[in-house]
Amino acid sequence: MHEAIRPGEVHRESVVEVKANGRAVECILEGGRSVLVPRLLHGSVSPGDIIEFSLPKGSRDIRTEILVRRAPNSKVKAVYLAPIGYVTKPKEDKRGQLYSLAGVRGSAVGISAIRLNCDVIRDYFYVQRDTRRHEDRPNFYEILKTTPNVSLAELRLAYKLRDLELRATHADPRELKVIERAFNILAEPNLRACYDALLKDPDTPALFPYGGFGSLLVEGEQSRDGKTFFARRILAFSPDLCERSFDAPLRKFHFYTDRAIYRDARHRLEFVVDQAAMPFVWDATWNQWKHLLDATAKVRATYLQTGAYRMKDGEGSLVTWEKSLPSRLKVTLPADINEQIEVARRRHHILGQHSDFFAGLRARIDREPVAKSEIERLCGGAGIPGDFGVEQITWEAGYDAFYYRELLKRSRAVYLFRDEFIMELEKAIAVERPESGYATYLFAKPERVEQFLGTYAAVTRDDIRRNRRNIAERLEFLGRVGHGKDKHRWLRELELRLGECA
Repeated sequence: MHEAIRPGEVHRESVVEVKANGRAVECILEGGRSVLVPRLLHGSVSPGDIIEFSLPKGSRDIRTEILVRRAPNSKVKAVYLAPIGYVTKPKEDKRGQLYSLAGVRGSAVGISAIRLNCDVIRDYFYVQRDTRRHEDRPNFYEILKTTPNVSLAELRLAYKLRDLELRATHADPRELKVIERAFNILAEPNLRACYDALLKDPDTPALFPYGGFGSLLVEGEQSRDGKTFFARRILAFSPDLCERSFDAPLRKFHFYTDRAIYRDARHRLEFVVDQAAMPFVWDATWNQWKHLLDATAKVRATYLQTGAYRMKDGEGSLVTWEKSLPSRLKVTLPADINEQIEVARRRHHILGQHSDFFAGLRARIDREPVAKSEIERLCGGAGIPGDFGVEQITWEAGYDAFYYRELLKRSRAVYLFRDEFIMELEKAIAVERPESGYATYLFAKPERVEQFLGTYAAVTRDDIRRNRRNIAERLEFLGRVGHGKDKHRWLRELELRLGECA
């Protein structure tokens, strides 16, 4: 009886037979034992090859890393499947050859990096692969039936039309993947610039799309010390992907002439939309008043991980985030989006029209809490329409109206103070800065609200947290309810603190 393959250890085994097994490939090893390897290795592992691998506990399915040392009579020395992280930007070696390094994540077989010459990256990602001669192959613009001078929105429309055309004719699924790859390269500004440069000069440095992070299958050979794998050809690359759906407030977008970018620093994600993906017309002037826009887009997208090295204090560190794949981005806008835009424009116009009045009002709000009802009275006296929405006077781009509205439902009176809203509830006082990363501060209901406001205005939140000069006791501080990732969890905790029925 042969010893079983132990999980967690690195094994070096000879392959006796290879056969298909559903979505995997089964490798029969010496002694009759077998392991399953990903199907994309079909054709890359043969009898007589040596494979190195480490099995996960409780499985015979190798999913992450496998090194195949080909039989002596093979033209290819080795094939390597590995989980990779960040791929560096191209640099030049001592012989003047341009290359990038892909870091291997958690290698069991001792390989720390894969060297990818720029021509290897170019031939896999930037060249249409078929049986035609290189000079006869269509470029990505021709594949999408468009031209190199198109805008991002026009490019997306061209992609959608080609996709509809191919699906209507029941085209080979591989053709759909070709146009999707072309669009995803051309829709990313850095990659499009790289592709355009490659069209003019094939020896231009080629960027690894979106910075790596996925599963890479290459053929080539190991370095003498075994720590680097020199790739001669990329056989397959599968990025790490995940699906996400969430609400994106339009005030958090940064608007440019031909695109808008949404970045969420807290969740480390980013996506780019054009006026075909998010169908209304904007321009860069929207950044002046977007914080007054209350509309929210519903976004569903496929995200991949990306990254870049940033210099800080003379040292480079890898910063990673998630970025949407342009071809798999769906944006849904509220039915009344145009009305909401007009409301925000009108507020912006009124703020500018009465700028001196609002400057004086803001100066007062910075000094002392002012009742919303008093602000409404003053605005009416200045000829400002009653539906203006005075809470917008101190509204910031990062604010989330959800927190404000939920507390407003429970409020008997509202006061504006600096960047906060002080709300008198039935059983408590809530102080709210309606923004992710902050917290709602709750205090016991005072006998005299005016006295509470005067005391609160003279201290800071840090004073309250640390109970300096017993200020937390004097204000009868009850605690904080943090704004976490789940807003409804915040609401449930708030209701519990206020003694409401959930």
